[in-house]
Amino acid sequence: MKSMKHKKLNTEYSTVGSRVFDAINIAALVGLALITVLPLLYVLAGSFAGEAEISSRPFFLWPEKFVTESYAYIFATDAFVRALLTTVLVTAVGTVVQVLLTFTMAYPLAKRYLPGRTLVLNLIIFTLVFTGGMIPTYLVVRDLGLLDSYWALILPLAINPFYLIIVKSFFQELPQALEEAARIDGCNEMGVFFKIVLPLSKPIIATFSLFYAVGIWNDYMSPLLYITDPNKWTLQILVRQLVSTDAANALSQMDRTWVPPEQGLKFAVVVIATLPILFFYPFLQKHFTKGVLIGGVKE
Repeated sequence: MKSMKHKKLNTEYSTVGSRVFDAINIAALVGLALITVLPLLYVLAGSFAGEAEISSRPFFLWPEKFVTESYAYIFATDAFVRALLTTVLVTAVGTVVQVLLTFTMAYPLAKRYLPGRTLVLNLIIFTLVFTGGMIPTYLVVRDLGLLDSYWALILPLAINPFYLIIVKSFFQELPQALEEAARIDGCNEMGVFFKIVLPLSKPIIATFSLFYAVGIWNDYMSPLLYITDPNKWTLQILVRQLVSTDAANALSQMDRTWVPPEQGLKFAVVVIATLPILFFYPFLQKHFTKGVLIGGVKE
């Protein structure tokens, strides 16, 4: 009887303790979520507010009067539209190139019988710790004739060594029987890779496509170092110019028939630069959780 009472008390204590622990966790997560979301909501609300309201109200989540002059002003300028299209193009092409190079390099390295595999893997791991640095990388890009070229934003960071190792581990976990059956049916290595391996890799392809796309979209240093022609500026460089200087004067080729709120213009530019990534993430979310862990943990 005593043992049953002790077990009942322990169960009650553990239940109360778990509830308190859950309550603290929920409160902490809600607080962190608010810290993250509130600035974004403020920027979104400020992009639809007038200059007087932005100046008079230090913080608000809903503008008193909705105005769209900032967005109309932005899309009426050649400079912003050109920078937006440039960023979309570089992100799309760069993501395809980087994912293709990463996966085509990871697949042969997943084969233990590959000659020189250990040496190549050691060199890849070495790059995780030591890099050439900014100046040597700039000199390489310059000597390759890539300055003021969009390829300078894609090729120097074409393969992320950390992503490569994870993809390699994923390929090692695929059933070898499928590849052997494909070879028996007459597929060569390229056929096995494109017809068998890649269709089985959709979660990890979606995950690292998102990683690479976000990296290219948010990249600020590469266009700052390698792009000198203002007509080839990406969105991040233009956003920096707008935020750090007079927003209206930063757009050199704009329609000056009306002048929008300066702060509202900055808020609107930040919103437009952020929305594409937020828009595509829900479509990849179903693959994201599985893809992040797959290849790193064996069942």
